[in-house]
Amino acid sequence: ISRIGHIVNYFDIAYDESSPLIEWIDGSFDEVYLNRVKKIELENFEHKPLKLVYSPLHGAGGTLIPKLLTDLGYQVYPLESQMVVDPLFGATLSSNPEEKLAYEGALEYATQIDADLILVTDPDADRLGVMVKHHGKYEFLTGNQTASLTLHYVLSRRKAQNIMPENGYVFTTNVTTPLVDKIAKSFGAKVETTLTGFKFIGEQAKLIEETGTYLFGCEESYGSLISDFVRDKDAVQAVYMLAEMATFANESGQTLIDYMQDVYQTYGYYLEETININLSGIEGTAKIEKIMQHFRTYRLSIKNKELVQIDDCLLGSTWTKTGNLDLNLPTSNVLKFYYRDGSWVVFIPSGTEPKLKIYFSVKAQDKSDAMDALENYKIVVMGLVNQI
Repeated sequence: ISRIGHIVNYFDIAYDESSPLIEWIDGSFDEVYLNRVKKIELENFEHKPLKLVYSPLHGAGGTLIPKLLTDLGYQVYPLESQMVVDPLFGATLSSNPEEKLAYEGALEYATQIDADLILVTDPDADRLGVMVKHHGKYEFLTGNQTASLTLHYVLSRRKAQNIMPENGYVFTTNVTTPLVDKIAKSFGAKVETTLTGFKFIGEQAKLIEETGTYLFGCEESYGSLISDFVRDKDAVQAVYMLAEMATFANESGQTLIDYMQDVYQTYGYYLEETININLSGIEGTAKIEKIMQHFRTYRLSIKNKELVQIDDCLLGSTWTKTGNLDLNLPTSNVLKFYYRDGSWVVFIPSGTEPKLKIYFSVKAQDKSDAMDALENYKIVVMGLVNQI
């Protein structure tokens, strides 16, 4: 340990290349990985007419994803200006696929070539952002929508091919859309809910190895895992499946936006949003703790909304109208309030900076009603927060 403290440049450390403690990995390892990824295929289409624009946002996906899609016969158009590995992300205004700025270059290119789909992976290629050309305009899919669509496609194709396991599991988080839970259960799958962070999904997947079959795992922040031969979210698998899904929808004259609307028609319209409250210094940390303590003590009571459940991960308990139950989640400063109308609100403070995330989810019959409901929850909750 003391020797580590004397290292000046971590990229210039003397070592013995012949040491048996070092195992060198070459390009053949990529082929091993890609061959495993190809096994997630559910439908093999002879005709693949869609144009796919892809950007790795200067990151790792550029070495694998265009090759994968090309090998499988997809028409992929890499955004060359962002294919170069660049720690400064020089050709993009954002390296985060959750932010619209990350799509500007890809969107411009897609418009020029009239592409059908824009696929953008974050620099370490574990999260995927998507834009879909629908009625001549490019529309975003949120992380929750992409996860819901992928899950529905995977389970529906498995069912159609009679390869649904009897003891299949879907893994989600306590801030991911409830639509995932509803879709999974409609196909007879069991659902395990964890805290945010894919490490928790990996842990739970390991626990069911001997007794069940992993089907899918996802979180709202654009991360998913289709095959658990890896134990973290994997945008390479996600890109492959999104390309297949889009081709499947195209076979019946649909886009992924149409497909999403079909899912909403079946299960109800779910809408989510996250608000970030960024404060500063010791005062900011104290303010966030005061907010958490307020709602832990007085609950989040909203006029004309019946509170039916509270999950308090710090206390490890669930309150319901019939009594308290143990909460089977890791200890963490997280509060979740559930309401009779199917909506919920979650408070999660950062453990490393004075920042508070508030997650909202609502359910309605259509988009307009969902947007109205979401706006109402946001106004009430933020009004209460600002008074504390």
